[in-house]
Amino acid sequence: MFRGFYTVASGMLAQQRKTEMLTNNMANANTPGYKADQSSMRAFPKMLLERMDTKTIPTENKLSLPFNKKVGELNTGVYMQETIPSYIQGDLQETGRKADLALVDISMPVNEETGSAGSVFLTVEGPDGDPRYTRNGNLTVNGNGFLTTNSGFYVLDDNGARIQLDSDQFDVSENGQIIVNDNVVGRLGIGFSENPHRLVKQGDGLFATEENEPLANAYNQNDVAFSTQQGFLERSNVDASRTMTDMLTAYRAFEANQKILQAYDRSMEKAANEIGRVNG
Repeated sequence: MFRGFYTVASGMLAQQRKTEMLTNNMANANTPGYKADQSSMRAFPKMLLERMDTKTIPTENKLSLPFNKKVGELNTGVYMQETIPSYIQGDLQETGRKADLALVDISMPVNEETGSAGSVFLTVEGPDGDPRYTRNGNLTVNGNGFLTTNSGFYVLDDNGARIQLDSDQFDVSENGQIIVNDNVVGRLGIGFSENPHRLVKQGDGLFATEENEPLANAYNQNDVAFSTQQGFLERSNVDASRTMTDMLTAYRAFEANQKILQAYDRSMEKAANEIGRVNG
């Protein structure tokens, strides 16, 4: 009976965490460059149940021998193992703003280990000074002329330096060159990850590498083709209708586990208050 309590409780916790993940996806459905999280559910290791019994040998002394009889396997619960972002390219939205930039994946090599394509990212300076990566190209020029994200993180060029401009009227070519008054003043820092699933998702739309090692320069990768589109933003790749359906499914699963838990509770109450009562 108590094993049933634990099994049902684990199911409720797993569905609750999945609902929280889906809610976060829905909340960021309009966040530029946001990559939707996907969950991976997994059962706890299986247990092999055996029943202890005895077998009587038809001898003069009726010898009894103990033996175990296999009952079968039992899963004791489920848990959400991990959340993995989906790096599918989001739709492009035209804004007309000079500081809005979108990265477009044209041709990305497929990682043999994962079977998924690589991806390119804008390089920014993180809060600790280490490089961070983002697909959110909703940028701005601050009061000192530095190109930053809306959260205030400095955008870096292909040499890892902050980008400072004399004017907010600048152009960005498809190959990432920054042009002011017909002069090339720098080039956007674009990192390439052959296995983006190894990146660590952080707040403000930022990603970090596991060891804070910088990603490879995307311009130096012969088999990587991408373009930079000025005046556009990459929209979130959250599928709002599917996310809402998944949220309802998770809620119904949580509700079903809740009803089973209530049934266990009533059974325990009956066993304690009725079956165990001693009649005088």
